[in-house]
Amino acid sequence: MKVSVGQVVYSKAGRDAGRKLVVIGIINDNSVLVSDGDLRRVEKPKTKKIKHLTITEKVILPLSDKFENGIRVSNSEIRKALAEIGDAEVEFN
Repeated sequence: MKVSVGQVVYSKAGRDAGRKLVVIGIINDNSVLVSDGDLRRVEKPKTKKIKHLTITEKVILPLSDKFENGIRVSNSEIRKALAEIGDAEVEFN
């Protein structure tokens, strides 16, 4: 599955397993930069392999537009957007 900037993902490996994150950058076909605005802030995003993520179909369009246009996104914007989405039932394999 393709991943896009602004897409909501869940970590399924590592010490952040089960955590809801937003893709804030794409490094290559195998790795992305993710942030949750709390433990992983925008200033220091986490590099994650796509195989270690559970990808959802949800994309936060306002954040996606800002990232693609080079507009600064604050940590509070990410936290607020993730809180509004709520928790989906996600299976971690």
